[in-house]
Amino acid sequence: MGSSIITIVIALIVFGVVVLIHELGHFLTAKACGITVNEFSIGMGPRLFGFSKNGTDYSVRLLPIGGYVMMEGENEESDEQGSFQKAAVWKRILVTVAGAVMNLVLGFVILMGVVLSQQAILSRTVGEFYPDAATERQGLQVGDTILAVNGRRCFIANDISYEFARTQNATVDLTVLRDGKRVQLEDVVFDTQTQDGVSYMVLDFKVYPLEKTVGNVLAEAGRWTLSYARMVALSLTDVVTGRVPVNNLSGPVGIVQVIGEATGMGWQPLMLLVALITVNLGVFNLLPIPALDGGRLVFLILEAIRRKPIPQKYEIAVNAAGFVFLIGLVLFATFNDVTRLLPA
Repeated sequence: MGSSIITIVIALIVFGVVVLIHELGHFLTAKACGITVNEFSIGMGPRLFGFSKNGTDYSVRLLPIGGYVMMEGENEESDEQGSFQKAAVWKRILVTVAGAVMNLVLGFVILMGVVLSQQAILSRTVGEFYPDAATERQGLQVGDTILAVNGRRCFIANDISYEFARTQNATVDLTVLRDGKRVQLEDVVFDTQTQDGVSYMVLDFKVYPLEKTVGNVLAEAGRWTLSYARMVALSLTDVVTGRVPVNNLSGPVGIVQVIGEATGMGWQPLMLLVALITVNLGVFNLLPIPALDGGRLVFLILEAIRRKPIPQKYEIAVNAAGFVFLIGLVLFATFNDVTRLLPA
């Protein structure tokens, strides 16, 4: 019981910080662009306390799950000075993407801390093979730097394992850098092991470590952030294309469960999960789905192209439909989570 309460508390803190950072991006950018922010709230639900300063009501609310920014004229017609709709379109675009950018920045900062705490930074250059390695027999050599697997660039060492795991026939095409030249190794079959009827990939080589300099730490954190962003996009693509069953979608309950598992493994796995969650939120929010920042961004880009805004009533109607869709998606994912928790 005690561990469950700790897990819930940690999950609330994680969700709260990630969402709060997102809203802080909107808030700071709106202020910088001269857009009136009527309220900046920490938390949701009933108001506990707060204060007003420079036209903005700062409040703390009961439920510690993120927060929100309420801008003048954001979701209704307004002729007031400082209205969101009256700001230049490029300013509104900046405000719209700022939340996602802040999530990506938070992910980068967290990953930089994780990289700093590691004993070494793993490269993508093969250092040695295990005995009787299948990949060595098929042309991979010590000193090869793996650039891509199945045509997808590998940003970090973990991408190699991730791409190997995604293949469905234990066969990959490798693009490597060998003696300064790009070499293509096609149809490389790697070893697998079967346990309880499930096949597992076996990575049969090790990679060289990199010196932990300031430049390498910053570069690795940046590459890791890009890797996480692409992982989110690939996961969504897998669900849409049917590669991964839609029943595998996970919602808040599933995320809390994973947070609990990561917490039990130590602070590094937990921080990696938090980084993935915040990068996930940043990427997902930029998808062109109504009610998300990406949906609003589409309307703003159309406005910039047409040099005339789309009537706000249409945007509000589309966003309302998108909101209903997102709520349905969350409920479906939560149903999946609960179903998985029930005994078979």
